[in-house]
Amino acid sequence: MEADLKHLTDIELCAIVHDGDSRRNAAFEILYDRHSPRVYTYCRRVLGDITVLDDVFQETFVRFYNSLLGNREMTNVPAFILRIARNLCLGEKDRIKNQAVAFEEFHSLATLPTFESEEMMKLIDMALTMLPEEFREVFVLREFMGFSYNEIAETLGTTMPTIRTRIYRAKNMIREILAPYITDINS
Repeated sequence: MEADLKHLTDIELCAIVHDGDSRRNAAFEILYDRHSPRVYTYCRRVLGDITVLDDVFQETFVRFYNSLLGNREMTNVPAFILRIARNLCLGEKDRIKNQAVAFEEFHSLATLPTFESEEMMKLIDMALTMLPEEFREVFVLREFMGFSYNEIAETLGTTMPTIRTRIYRAKNMIREILAPYITDINS
């Protein structure tokens, strides 16, 4: 039965889950399979803490499922799921900050073949941790997740010019942070 549903759009799958017919579970599994890798990567890049990451990731899809059962109209499923993940990640970071627990540096999911590439990814991860949240988030969404400017603006509930400015500033900040290391590597 699941194979019959795979060709359906996200919106059509959401309608099946909402209507509650016998294909509800299969439809939700397809939505999960389509969107979970992107959500996991986003949460991993934003949180970095593997123990908290799993809870936030799972809660994202629980809330998504519950919202499908309600009367919410879905127009952009990836943006909606990512907005849930974003809100949960930000809430978790606030909770951690309020408990005075240090933010653990996150590690790249990418496995790169050479030592130099690995070192460069460590430097980039370090630079990302130094960015203010508003710049880190848009940079991760654009450069690591491949979101368009429009998708980022919709997900974060802001305008495309704001997103363009934040990404531009994030790239400049990363260049400034990495400049001494790059100079050292090249000499």
